[in-house]
Amino acid sequence: MKRQKRTTIYDIAQRLNIAASSVSRALSNSNKVNAATKALVLKTAAEMNYQQNAMASNLRKGNNPTIGVVVPRINQGFFSNVIAGLEEITYKKGYNLIICQSNELHAREVDCVNALINQHVSCIVISIAAETGSHDHLQQVLDRQIRLIQFDRVVDELDTFKVINDNERASYEAVTHLIHQGYQRIALLEGPIHLDIFRQRKEGYLSALRKHGLPILEELMIENAWTKELGAQGTTTLLELPEPPDAIFASTSDFSALGVLEAATDKGISVPDQLGICGYSNEPFTEITSPSITTIDQYSMSMGKTIANLYFQEMEVFDLNVEPKIVSIKPKLIVRKSTQRK
Repeated sequence: MKRQKRTTIYDIAQRLNIAASSVSRALSNSNKVNAATKALVLKTAAEMNYQQNAMASNLRKGNNPTIGVVVPRINQGFFSNVIAGLEEITYKKGYNLIICQSNELHAREVDCVNALINQHVSCIVISIAAETGSHDHLQQVLDRQIRLIQFDRVVDELDTFKVINDNERASYEAVTHLIHQGYQRIALLEGPIHLDIFRQRKEGYLSALRKHGLPILEELMIENAWTKELGAQGTTTLLELPEPPDAIFASTSDFSALGVLEAATDKGISVPDQLGICGYSNEPFTEITSPSITTIDQYSMSMGKTIANLYFQEMEVFDLNVEPKIVSIKPKLIVRKSTQRK
């Protein structure tokens, strides 16, 4: 079926045999158009099913109530909850969201940001992809005087508003909990180390071992084990050591922790008696696995709301001289059966 052409002000002007500028003024309720013409234009617009182009109208007024969001993966609970928290606040303020997914690829992230710039959004909210690359595209956002808020995974070198978690403290508490449960050989599944959040989580892990007098062993630290598949592979490697770990902290995500649980189950290893498992992010599935998985709640909904409020409170009236601030949200350790030995 042939798609119907969208009605424009030029179509209305042609039917009424008046100037398009007069139609535009009438639709905008300008006092430069008499009442009779306004009524005729509005009646004809309704008959022709005319719908105003809100974006074009906002751009003419110098305002586009739209915020662009770029996340690594939309289908992860953490990022979807951040978006939900954002939307709850922005909707009340009459703002729209445009949501993009980088799929952890730098080139795709660049494309997303450029597309949002071309959409003339008022603000871009971003958590950067795992794949490395130049940050010129984010500098371009700032150069265009578009508001930029980074969250979770951030580029420290860029002087922007940031909303983050205290990752080091959360990891320290998670490993300390494992130690208090009697685990002595605690392994770490790491994420891409060029991202600050994973360096911070590793430092929390190391600090807890040092504090409790446990040895730091390179063989118990697996790099880039940040997906379910890589978590399972890393766990298999660890369990084949002459002295395997008795606990694994999947500091990257709960998906990695799920890979640990699957690998342990395949090898007939009892969780938590023989192996403790702790993840990160409090994905919904962690409550329903068998056993349920100990994790760290990042308060993702609250993070989304904080980002939105930061924009409306600090940045809507844009002042280049405003000092960007960093807002840190304290995560919470959620203890479940996968680490409860005592």
